[in-house]
Amino acid sequence: MADVDSKGKLEVAATLPPNKQFSPAVRFDGKTVIITGAGAGLGRAYALMYGRLGANIVVNDVSEKGANAVVVEVQKAGGKATAAICSAEEGETIVKAALDKFGGVHILIANAGVLRDKSFTAMSEQEWDIVMTVHLRGAYKVGLLFFAKQKFLS
Repeated sequence: MADVDSKGKLEVAATLPPNKQFSPAVRFDGKTVIITGAGAGLGRAYALMYGRLGANIVVNDVSEKGANAVVVEVQKAGGKATAAICSAEEGETIVKAALDKFGGVHILIANAGVLRDKSFTAMSEQEWDIVMTVHLRGAYKVGLLFFAKQKFLS
């Protein structure tokens, strides 16, 4: 957009003070957060943020190395975390990890996804199926069990 100086606006924004924080501070102490696809990227950022805010974190990822690294990062920052190393489709395994480690589950961030660096029309049917499996079926499977467990928590 030629009529907007985005870079200039960003430079001005960087000089502004932080927003006044809400009082009392927002905290998630004692709450358990499941984050799918948390071994890297946005999922990792969510895990670190919620960990800093006092939540118990379930780091789900298919990458054992990624999931365990994020667990260590959360713990080094003073938080509590456990890994659930499996596909987001394995909702029962993920929710069970939360219940076994922390006794409950309160928040679900269905972040898991796969990136196919292709346009929609350039994807093969097999690539499309993989994307749909992780993005939709994964969210459904973990969400289904997450919401089933909510009846028992207050």
